[in-house]
Amino acid sequence: MVCLGETMVVLRPADGDSLGRQRQVAVGVGGAESNVACGLAGLGHRAAWVGRVGADPWGWRVLDEIGRRGVDVSAAETDPERPTGVYFKDPGADRTRTYYYRRGSAASAMGPGFAKHPLLASARLLHLSGITAALSATCADLLTDLVVRRSVPGPAVSFDVNHRPALWRDHPADAAPTTLLALARAADIVFVGRDEAENLWGTGSADEIRDLLRPAGVLVVKDAGHGATAYGADGTDRTGVFVPAPDSPVVERVGAGDAFAAGYLAGLLEGRDATAGLRLGHLMAAATLGIHEDIPTVLDRGRVDQLFPPDV
Repeated sequence: MVCLGETMVVLRPADGDSLGRQRQVAVGVGGAESNVACGLAGLGHRAAWVGRVGADPWGWRVLDEIGRRGVDVSAAETDPERPTGVYFKDPGADRTRTYYYRRGSAASAMGPGFAKHPLLASARLLHLSGITAALSATCADLLTDLVVRRSVPGPAVSFDVNHRPALWRDHPADAAPTTLLALARAADIVFVGRDEAENLWGTGSADEIRDLLRPAGVLVVKDAGHGATAYGADGTDRTGVFVPAPDSPVVERVGAGDAFAAGYLAGLLEGRDATAGLRLGHLMAAATLGIHEDIPTVLDRGRVDQLFPPDV
């Protein structure tokens, strides 16, 4: 599986206290698509990350960290002029706030030329997100080429809507709803949060999202701590399969959606049914909710196989 997008260095308080009171910070890496790649690799699948980083210490940190997680980073490019993106986490009583410094980053220079890399054509699945579409005009063109025009005809396309309002502030008011809707309708596998779909398109329920997107493949609607519904698998185009989310202690929510996607896609790659895929997604998300890192926790594969026998 190939995951394409931007990965940044993440700086966060080492002790979980407010960022503004820190003298030292912990350094990590994070990016929606590479988080998914790391989650898949942790579950024993072959995964690659494709993106761009700067020729700077942060870029080397990104490549080293993702590579150490078992992900192939051989197709990543290094930009000698543009920097690696950075973002900060600021924990709070209600939620973790994030502050991004990614304008003009190396990743924002991605364009349609990336679609020509042979690694993409050899993939079984290609995972993308709506974050990339907001980074620049050339990044938006790349996603349109891959998802709508299918310039790489081989792999099935997985798309996580991942609406980040701050990234769309410099775009026309209708850019995010229109662009993300077109990409979601064209993908083979779609992940979207019920709340983000309501903010984007005014839908109120999972069924309304299904009717709007008219999925030809698989649609997974996540509803925060309540659960998730999958449509289009196992003949469930209309009714969907709902699996409630387990009660899980929450340290931080950042990265949990990516972990869920990695679990569901792993189930899909292993031929599991929709119920088992959603359960595996919830298990991955729950493990990530309990840590400060963006990258999903590596689950014990033996335990996973006990919970989800291969013939499920």
